[in-house]
Amino acid sequence: MRARVRKFAHVLERLGLAMAGAASGLFVAVHVGSSVAALTSQAFVLVMMVCGAVGFYLGIDTPQLMFHPKDTVSTRKIDAAELLSAIGTFLATLVAFFSVGVIVLRGEPHIAWTAAIMVGWVLGVVMQIVAGTMARIRA
Repeated sequence: MRARVRKFAHVLERLGLAMAGAASGLFVAVHVGSSVAALTSQAFVLVMMVCGAVGFYLGIDTPQLMFHPKDTVSTRKIDAAELLSAIGTFLATLVAFFSVGVIVLRGEPHIAWTAAIMVGWVLGVVMQIVAGTMARIRA
């Protein structure tokens, strides 16, 4: 019984993370779509939300690299998946935060800032997906 509750709690947590990723993707899509006319379609918004959900589902809470304190080789080894996940999560949430700020404050930033937000979002989510995939393959 305890194992089922634990699994349910883990699945619930991951679904919450996926919804947070989808919401972040929505914020970035709304900001970018309001600045770039070619990206105002519902398909663009849906793709951004799905990518955000997948990235946050896979990239957050990745299985960690096994730590062996007596093994000198593993103590010097960097956990690439953990680092990619951390940087990707930070980058994706940072640009989503900026997007929300622009939307709420009704700002009109230069198109270069909008492009930087879009590139930051894509890089962050791709880093999360790669990190989550790497961690699950090795586990």
